[in-house]
Amino acid sequence: MSTTILIVDDDPVQRRLAEAAVRRFGFNARVVETGAEALTVLKTEGADVVLLDLVMPGLDGLGVLAEMRSGGLDTPVIVQTSNGSIDAVVTAMRAGAVDFVVKPAGAERLQVSIKNALRVDVLEEEVRRMRRRASGALTFKDLTSKSPDMERVIRLAERAAKSNIPVLIEGESGVGKEVLARAIQGSGDRRGKPFVTVNCGAIPENLVESTLFGHEKGAFTGATEKHAGKFVEASGGTLFLDEIGELPLDAQVKLLRALQEGEVDPVGGKRSVRVDIRLISATNRSLLDLVKEGKFREDLYYRLNVFPMTLPPLRARREDIPDLVRSFCARFSAEEGKRVRAIAPEAMALLTRYPWPGNVRQLENALFRAVVLADCDELTVAEFPQIAAQVEGFDVRIPAAPTQPQMPAYAPEPVREIVRVEVRDPHAMSLVTEETGEMKTMDVLEAEIIRFALQFYRQRMSEVSRRLGIGRSTLYRKLKDLGLEGDEKTEDAA
Repeated sequence: MSTTILIVDDDPVQRRLAEAAVRRFGFNARVVETGAEALTVLKTEGADVVLLDLVMPGLDGLGVLAEMRSGGLDTPVIVQTSNGSIDAVVTAMRAGAVDFVVKPAGAERLQVSIKNALRVDVLEEEVRRMRRRASGALTFKDLTSKSPDMERVIRLAERAAKSNIPVLIEGESGVGKEVLARAIQGSGDRRGKPFVTVNCGAIPENLVESTLFGHEKGAFTGATEKHAGKFVEASGGTLFLDEIGELPLDAQVKLLRALQEGEVDPVGGKRSVRVDIRLISATNRSLLDLVKEGKFREDLYYRLNVFPMTLPPLRARREDIPDLVRSFCARFSAEEGKRVRAIAPEAMALLTRYPWPGNVRQLENALFRAVVLADCDELTVAEFPQIAAQVEGFDVRIPAAPTQPQMPAYAPEPVREIVRVEVRDPHAMSLVTEETGEMKTMDVLEAEIIRFALQFYRQRMSEVSRRLGIGRSTLYRKLKDLGLEGDEKTEDAA
């Protein structure tokens, strides 16, 4: 879904100008006339940025900012007014605005302000989310999704979080199983308690028992000191067993006993150790198929598969891609010290159409690479050449460098290669480009469309005006401007 800008202004002329500018920038525009309407929209529909007039009858801009703060609405606000005094700027900023523009704001100034507001909002939310994740307080609010399939999974997980029931999360690699597990813990009674992750497929077979249950000093060669084990580390909190299907059969027996009895036997230990854990398992394979193949114990399967849920792949929830892209872009821009503020609409369309076989993890890595490569403040298709090469309609061609480049002796820096983005539709391109390859102007395109319509509908003016969506008087005026009024009158009379 596109970014939505909420425009709040009592002046109808200013509303239309702001709406036209916002739509020209590639954003959705939602327009209201009063501060009360703005608060209603924010509480019910939400918005990504608010463009707020300060001086309005009834609830003015400062009043809206105060209501937003008291109501916990943290949508970034850009205030605009005809009064550009220092006092007005200071008052608006203290009230919570992120930027300030003076009417009438230029298109470039307004666009930069909106991009900055979006970037600041996403970055602040990403920082808050990372802090909550580190403290074990990640919640389902951090997993907001526009996908119906994902929303169903979140509702299931919310129910599971209210109890201590064992949860099995299934899904392809990279879909975010661990993030969902952390949200389950952060929304339950074990919020803020230890969250211990174990990748069962990454543990050497001879160390599985020691890693999970611990060992005493001298229990085996190389055991130079006592090790508590993951079960003991997670006691009081949550144990997340990732890729549980990779666990060896002999370790599955001991895992089953630990889950049934609530205690573990360290290697070389003389007595069992009581543990209190919340178990969440995850797998990218079908455990039932592994049971049928004899690679997974049936009794352990039923012990784990008490509350199963399946995370949909990213290609099945494309609605979430724009929000994920903005989040990753803000985080990596901050980490890499780049000033990437936005992503071009064409690039966002490309990322939304790509199937992402590696799911969220692949998308995250693609954004990391793009931010590192970016030379300007906006990501374009050129930053995603591998992705563009696999999506129909996009093609990024990078000309090969000459074998012996001729560099002038006085050149202060290397000459940059030009990255050309081509659309694979020659017919469509011929309609809007000149023979020189340059784009036709809007006046030329309009004239060609009107001439074609006159010929196609055989000079029937009523039909032409209706099909073009303009009034007859407007059509006559445009015909006069094009020098076709004589032909029109003759045909119309006929």
